[in-house]
This record gives sequence, structure tokens and C-alpha cells, in this order.
Amino acid sequence: MIKSTKTIIGIFSMFLFMIIMFQSCGVRLVNVLSENTEDTSGSACAIFAIIFLIAGIIGVVTRKSKSGGITAGIFYLISTVIGFTNTGTFEDLVFWSVLSLCFGVTFIVGSCLMKKETS
Repeated sequence: MIKSTKTIIGIFSMFLFMIIMFQSCGVRLVNVLSENTEDTSGSACAIFAIIFLIAGIIGVVTRKSKSGGITAGIFYLISTVIGFTNTGTFEDLVFWSVLSLCFGVTFIVGSCLMKKETS
């Protein structure tokens, strides 16, 4: 059950990466056009999206591994911190950060509850 959940979340993260990057580019464009040089939420969102993608890839590749799931969960939590600390004009970053937090907790708790497999 946990393996399929990790796979689904990882694939969903890879799909959401494209949406988040598209929004990030839009926010950066709006900031440039409005000459808002103080807001870094668009660039932070791009970094958030890349880390979110990395976590999803790690989650899919290491779905059978405890340590891989914990690693993916830590990447999700890192992206959560980036998202919450850099919210500016891009208010959707809060939503993406909450989603990343949920994914990270799911990966960490799920990996800790995995039974040791015997071959």
C-alpha cells in the first residue's frame, strides 16, 4: 500500500512541477513588468518547484526503500520551508507549500512504518 502511494505522489509531483514552474514564470514576468525588484517569490517558487521535482523522482525511484522514502520526505520538507519563507506576491506558494508538507509527512511516516522485507 505504501509503495503504490509513494509512486502516485511521486508521479503527481512531477506533473505539478510543470504547473508550478509555469506559475513561477508568470509571477516573475509580472514582477519585471511592474518593476518590482524587491519581490523574490517568483524565483523562490522556481527553486521550490525544482526541489519538489527532485523529491518526486526520488520517491518514485526508491519506493521500496525506507531510507529513500525518508530522503524524499526531507526534500519535500525543504521545499516547504522555502515556500513558506518566500511568499510574496505569489500567494499560491502557500498552497504548494502545504501540499509539499503533506507529501513529506506521508513519505516519512510511511517509510518509518514499512515492514522490513525478507528475500
